[in-house]
Amino acid sequence: MKRVCSEGLRRELQQLMSNYEDELRGDELRPKVLCLVHVLVKLRELGSSLSISESDPEQNSARHRILSYFRKYPLTVIDGDELLIISGIQEYARRVRELRVQFGWLIVSGLTLKEMLSENEFIIRDLIVKDVRPNQYVLMSQVQDTEAAFRWHVANEIRKSTGPVRNKLLRYLQHNVGMPVSGEELRYVSGDKTEWARRIRELRTEFGWSVITKHTGRPDLPIGTYLLESLRQSPEHDRVISDFVRGRVLRRDNYQCTACGWNKDLWDRSDPRHLELHHNSPHASGGENTEENLVTLCTLCHDQVHRSGAPSGNRTPALSTL
Repeated sequence: MKRVCSEGLRRELQQLMSNYEDELRGDELRPKVLCLVHVLVKLRELGSSLSISESDPEQNSARHRILSYFRKYPLTVIDGDELLIISGIQEYARRVRELRVQFGWLIVSGLTLKEMLSENEFIIRDLIVKDVRPNQYVLMSQVQDTEAAFRWHVANEIRKSTGPVRNKLLRYLQHNVGMPVSGEELRYVSGDKTEWARRIRELRTEFGWSVITKHTGRPDLPIGTYLLESLRQSPEHDRVISDFVRGRVLRRDNYQCTACGWNKDLWDRSDPRHLELHHNSPHASGGENTEENLVTLCTLCHDQVHRSGAPSGNRTPALSTL
């Protein structure tokens, strides 16, 4: 397909607007409307011409133009009106969904974005929760997820099942243990319930499931994704540690076990351990949930410390006791 000349379209649009000045002087309504229809068509053609590739005709599709626009402005809130212009079609939202579900691009809608922000799961600079609108989108990562289509199939099956939203979300996370899933997937699994982000936080803070985000313990994760580290629940006394304190302790300990040195880069499905926080002064004995009283351990070392009954007054448990 030959590239449409943007300048030529601009001149045609200018001519149509000049003609419209004449139409406005008339009394008939329909000629005014029909003239604006032509203006709208040319405006769409002009918008879509801005990103058409001369070298590859296949890249002239509306879907590719939308993707190119997102990739040019990642982690930027994009309005639906922008996508309408750049794609040249009314059905831009359907193309966005195809990019997300079929092609694995981590594009988050305004609704999902607002719900994640309200639970403090991540932060986009200068973005305020109340300012986010449903017809806005953000590309969270430049990396395409080739497994997304399969996960969306599983998400659809769990979505159709019966039971509380929290249980459905946990089932989906357990099915994808050790792998990041997007907020859009979790929202879909919940049946588009606005409570889904709160339920995810509850799974972590009240029920002890190690569901983490970039903001709550895994800085390597893409923004807008969640990961269940293990099928094991944390001990009940560790569930009262706030995300804020947990994050500060993990950062202080360089996101690794202070006893054996294990970190997330060594994670493997055959050894599905993860990092937990250990109370030096036991919580049951009045030990506080403070940075000074907490230390990072992998699940294996954490279990060993509790089994050994070794004194826990030191910041880092002695390797000899492990």
